[in-house]
Formats: sequence, C-alpha cells, structure tokens
Amino acid sequence: MGFVVFYSLTFFFANFGPNATTFVVPAEIFRARLRSTCHGISAASGKLGAIVGAFGFFYLAQNKDPAKADHGYPPGIGVKNSLIVLGVINLLGILCTFLVPESNGKSLEEMSGENEEETGETRA
Repeated sequence: MGFVVFYSLTFFFANFGPNATTFVVPAEIFRARLRSTCHGISAASGKLGAIVGAFGFFYLAQNKDPAKADHGYPPGIGVKNSLIVLGVINLLGILCTFLVPESNGKSLEEMSGENEEETGETRA
C-alpha cells in the first residue's frame, strides 16, 4: 500500500507542474494567429530537452574512475553530482516558469492585444 501511495504522489506532482507548463501555458501566451505553430515548437522543444536530459544524465552519472565506468562510455561526474546538477536545473526551470505572464481572467485575444491591432484602438 505504501508503494501505491508513493507512486501516486510522485505521478501527481510530476504531472501537476510540468504538464501545466508544457500544455496549458503555451496555449494562453501565444498570439491567436501563431498559437498552433508556436505551441508545436514549444512542445518539440520540451521533447528535445527531455532527450538531452535523459542522455546527458546517463553520461554524467558514469563513475569518475574510468575503470569503473560502463564499457564504452567516458567517465562522468558520478550519480550524486549528477543529481545535484539535475536539481539545480529543475530550480532554474521553476524560476523561469514564474516569468510567464498570467492571464488573470482575460481572454486570449485581450492578452495578445489582437483586438487593438485590428481596430487601431488602444486601451488605457
């Protein structure tokens, strides 16, 4: 039972923040005319980052001693140091997420300013 609870909490928190950042935020912050293209680029960048992170962690986590590293792989910085690097990158990701503009109940058109461009009006 403990494993199920731990797994459920892990799954919840893994999807709670990253999924909102990956799927909801791009749909809100890009202009309506470019939304689908920019959302695709954003999603592709996220997938590319996941690939780089997975392979980068695998290479970095190799033992510092070349004799103890897995066959065919260069020595890395060790698992402990790799996890520290991973934690720092995660903290930077959290900080960058706070830089994303909040919609505050505005419609997507109001946020992007598209209505003002078409009519030539500006609101104070």
